[in-house]
Amino acid sequence: MQRLAVPRPMGALPARFRRARLLIVGCGDVGLRVVRALRSEVVGAQRGTTPQAGAPRLRVLALTSSAQRVAELRAQGITPLLGNLDAPATLRRLAGLATHVLHLAPPPAEGAAAWWSDPRTEALVRVLRLRTPPRALVYASTSGVYGDCAGAWVRETRPLAPATARAQRRANAERAVRHLGRAGVRTSILRIPGIYAPDRAGGTPEARLRKGTPALAPQDDVFTNHIHADDLARACLAALWRGRPQRAYHVCDLQPMKMGDYFDLAADLYGLPRPPRLARSAAQEQLSALLLSFMSESRRLENRRLLHELRLRLRYPSVAEGLRGG
Repeated sequence: MQRLAVPRPMGALPARFRRARLLIVGCGDVGLRVVRALRSEVVGAQRGTTPQAGAPRLRVLALTSSAQRVAELRAQGITPLLGNLDAPATLRRLAGLATHVLHLAPPPAEGAAAWWSDPRTEALVRVLRLRTPPRALVYASTSGVYGDCAGAWVRETRPLAPATARAQRRANAERAVRHLGRAGVRTSILRIPGIYAPDRAGGTPEARLRKGTPALAPQDDVFTNHIHADDLARACLAALWRGRPQRAYHVCDLQPMKMGDYFDLAADLYGLPRPPRLARSAAQEQLSALLLSFMSESRRLENRRLLHELRLRLRYPSVAEGLRGG
């Protein structure tokens, strides 16, 4: 990644911009859950029934590149800001605007940029340095930055070894975020595995099970990790307020599973046939390259930092609980 030039300061902001403001970049399903979780925490704090996670009068803003989403965001009590991470000139209004930033936007798709880089995160980091930087930034990365770990338990201190282009781009984004952290912003990186939730589009394996897509045979199967989308939203808030500077966190539940066992569990819950099992050699002939890429890496994520540093109490500590009650 190229070293980011230090921009010229643009001056102080008016007093009305100095109270706490949260900017969500990439306010899709998880971002909207964050807003709902924040609202719930604020109400609970005011009633004295839950610990206060953030500032009760926090204003929430969201960057969107779609004018069609403006009304939807406003209906959720969010102030929409039109801008496009792929057009850096449209981001200048973000300079100095927020005290806290939650960066949920993915890197560009294949072919949109250099295979290893994330120009979207680099553009965001540049604009956040133009005026007073935010106090904290949380970036949603992926556990794929570790590559294949042969089923080993993985801590956040393990060296990164991204094996796919999409994981390389995430590792590049992490470097840009850490560069911002060296400028004095309290940055947190959330390394996230598979996100699921029954009320999330494509958030369960039901469609895959109905297609009869095979899973790997037990002797070839890989360990996977999961997090319910609502617990992920709460982890984002915890990192915004409690995350330590320049810290990475695994956001996962308490139950790593073999991938095939996950599909079997879901099939039993839905009353569907369990998926057929294939040896890896057969799977390589029958399944798509994208699907095989998810079957080529095995790791079990430790989450002690999530539980003890961020003090997050998981509502769905296992997939079984999340698929039943989420």
